[in-house]
Amino acid sequence: MKNYTDSDYALNKINRNAIVYRFADEVVEVTLADFLAENPDKTEADFRALKELSDADYLEQDRDDYRRTYKNVSIHGLDETAACSACSLEEKLIEQPEREAMKERKRELGFKVFNTLTEVQRRRYIQNKVEGLSSWKIAEIEQVDHKAVLRSIWAAEKKINKFLMDA
Repeated sequence: MKNYTDSDYALNKINRNAIVYRFADEVVEVTLADFLAENPDKTEADFRALKELSDADYLEQDRDDYRRTYKNVSIHGLDETAACSACSLEEKLIEQPEREAMKERKRELGFKVFNTLTEVQRRRYIQNKVEGLSSWKIAEIEQVDHKAVLRSIWAAEKKINKFLMDA
């Protein structure tokens, strides 16, 4: 193993085929083979997911360390330093199902909102807000009056706002 002197994030990121843990007296690398040998019910995809989580955790720790180390805080702002602390990996794993459920609820709400729109409103709204096309460009593509496009987008926004207010 190399003699790493960089941060834990660099240590883990450099070694792409292993999850690296640094302890006070040693550095441990868990390779795919080690992971599968100790966890016969797991797959390579499970290892990759754990590696991605580990990389993300080390990156967040590295950024939090930077924020705590390289920013001066006045004595009057010490209450704000609680925002600099990093969540533990256990907290992240516990909160992950909740975040996934929230994403799913948002996705379902988005589908419900778009189902309230007509096909024309939906198409024009997506072209304008998601794809970034101007109302003039949409009118040119669809060969319709510019004001008709504006009315469709405005009506879609109105329906979306009403749906979200009622939800």
